[in-house]
Amino acid sequence: MKILVIIPAYNEEASIGAVISQIKHSTPEADIVVVNDGSKDNTSSRAREAGAVVIDLPFNLGIGGAMQTGYKYAAQNNYDIAVQVDGDGQHDPSYIKTLMQPVLENRADMAIGSRYVSKTGYKSPLLRRTGMLFFSTLVSLLTGQHVKDTTSGFRVVNKKIIKFFAENYPTDYPEVDVLVRLHRKNFRIIEIPVEMHERQGGKSSITAIRSIYYMIKVSLSLIIGSIRSADSKTAEE
Repeated sequence: MKILVIIPAYNEEASIGAVISQIKHSTPEADIVVVNDGSKDNTSSRAREAGAVVIDLPFNLGIGGAMQTGYKYAAQNNYDIAVQVDGDGQHDPSYIKTLMQPVLENRADMAIGSRYVSKTGYKSPLLRRTGMLFFSTLVSLLTGQHVKDTTSGFRVVNKKIIKFFAENYPTDYPEVDVLVRLHRKNFRIIEIPVEMHERQGGKSSITAIRSIYYMIKVSLSLIIGSIRSADSKTAEE
């Protein structure tokens, strides 16, 4: 069983070393690849010093491009399990094996580490919480499955999804979009409660204005995609 932890990172020199160290402690059998998404700081060198394989992108592609790079690496190197962990220290690597369990037992193709399945100590800003509730409702309407933490980037997937993501991954704000795409392909998704932390260093690129832009853009993309999918099914019938 080959396991790969994929860490997309942009200007995370303050936290990336500790994140890698924690993953090595909690999941020593896993390989780690850091996709350095055009960082302007020492993210790349800090990740190498911590013992990870580093893929340096020549410029910033965004989370979608960085993650697809990681999934292409996983597919090309025949990994069975891929784990997505953020480089800012918000995700607790001690939960990786808990998230892997339903995938290894073939009860799910993707397991999402969720802040909202059960009560946790995580506190999100009001605007972000509002956006999460909005996307949870939208995904539920489009798929018939209620996912509470649609924007969580703490995820475990099996080999089938690795191959799918290597070829099909949205380039911009992908976390919500991929849930609808996976539903259309009949992949099984499960949420597992986890505790998350505050960002351990650096600065989030998601401002209030970008959050509103994110909500509008992703919503339109999902709705248009669902209409096209429905029209395609009707044409086939």
